Amino acid sequence: MLVKLQKEIKSHLVIYIVLAAVLLGGLFFRVYRVDKILGFYFDQGRDALVIWDLIYKGEFFLIGPTTGLAGIFRGPYYYYLIAPFYFLGSGSPVWPSVFLAVTTIFAGLLGYILGKKIVGREAGIIFAVISSFSFNIIFASRWLSNPTPMLALSMILVWAMIKVTEGKKWGWPVIALTSGLSLFNFGSSGELFYFPAIFIFLVWQWKNRPDLKNLIISVILFTLTFAPLVLFDLKHEGILRNNIISTFGQEKSFVVPSMNFISERTKIYYDIFTNKIFQSRGEIETYMLGAAGVIFLVLLPGLFKDKGFRVVLLLLLSATIGLYFYQGNYGVLYDYYMTGYYLIFILLFSLVLGKAWKYPLGKAFVVLFLILFLKNNVEIAMSRISDNLDGPGSIGLLNQKQSIDWIYGDAGGRPFNVDVYVPPVIPYAYDYLFRWYGGRIHGREPEVNQIELLYTLYEDDPPHPERLEAWLLRQKGIGKVEESQSFGGITVERRTRIKE
Repeated sequence: MLVKLQKEIKSHLVIYIVLAAVLLGGLFFRVYRVDKILGFYFDQGRDALVIWDLIYKGEFFLIGPTTGLAGIFRGPYYYYLIAPFYFLGSGSPVWPSVFLAVTTIFAGLLGYILGKKIVGREAGIIFAVISSFSFNIIFASRWLSNPTPMLALSMILVWAMIKVTEGKKWGWPVIALTSGLSLFNFGSSGELFYFPAIFIFLVWQWKNRPDLKNLIISVILFTLTFAPLVLFDLKHEGILRNNIISTFGQEKSFVVPSMNFISERTKIYYDIFTNKIFQSRGEIETYMLGAAGVIFLVLLPGLFKDKGFRVVLLLLLSATIGLYFYQGNYGVLYDYYMTGYYLIFILLFSLVLGKAWKYPLGKAFVVLFLILFLKNNVEIAMSRISDNLDGPGSIGLLNQKQSIDWIYGDAGGRPFNVDVYVPPVIPYAYDYLFRWYGGRIHGREPEVNQIELLYTLYEDDPPHPERLEAWLLRQKGIGKVEESQSFGGITVERRTRIKE
């Protein structure tokens, strides 16, 4: 294998120099200044507190982050995946964030391999460029959250399914593990529709169905992906089971869609997928997308002959068709629910452009398309990752650490209390930051018992200013403001507690 790899690289050296440059550029956009602009908010603080207790208190767990559905939780493997990096970073959220970013670059490499296998090296390079420099893929890759590993898992799933079409039956255990992790641990509602696609794939590839050994391994691996949830459910008298039955049964999550719903959801699909190509879609970008759609229809008969292309199309159609019928969660379909399909769509798009490259006019179109793509995405991405977070509404890890530094510097050696307001009310992020950054970096945490010196810390809340106003009104009856300092969208106040 190594000999073949060396031969491949040497015989196409320019291609692999370009690929390396593209992937390194993608990595730069994902990790540059992550220690400053990392978004560390409600979910990140909640997750970090659980992992802190795992590392430093030995508190193991059977469930992970909550889903968007009431009372339904994901499995714990996201926490166990990033816990080693919290440990290596002595509690810093920067380490797991960088790790997750690296997994998305691996996804870019795997996408290149898939594009090369299905259409050719040109398709692989196009995939690598789009996935590396798409503004919205960059920031999905910088998100310290459980959907981020779906970028890599989705490409692994495609790769394993293509291996099965080649007669590699060991691909079935990979499919079982990847799909189980996706649905039960990392993904959102979209990944549910991996399973209709896999069922259709099994019927299609019946001659390559798993033998007994691979079937047993597949069942074991798939079971392990949700076993912790089953144990938790048994331990808590069926709480998860009842919530799932209520959500998917009594609430009629699956219904025949109306024409109005189909129209609205189609618009959402268009926005979700096209914003991964062009961050802003003006007249020129819309024409280019339309032209790419026409090229897709023209080249479809030829592309469809390839089994790998059919795998990609099957996965994408399974989700887009299935989500017309799934109307749970009040019919809401957030962009990140489709994280497991971002790169599948980009791979399909790249296969079309890669096929077009084989024709003279196609080459001209692809070159113009990629120039427009880079112009549309790179400048704004560079602007965002270079943000100094000094604007009136800016909130990132830099501002949060500046606020905490100011509190400790102002307090000197004096003990103090902290009261925090953040939308959506529960200050998990600051609970963790005062535990890690305050306790580990500054050497002590705020006092639990009430004392005279009180610091109030609050973030701007533009959607609900009345909530912040009510909180500040309550604070007037608790302590008198002596000094105030702002760091972007965060305000810190030193108060003297009013004696009762």
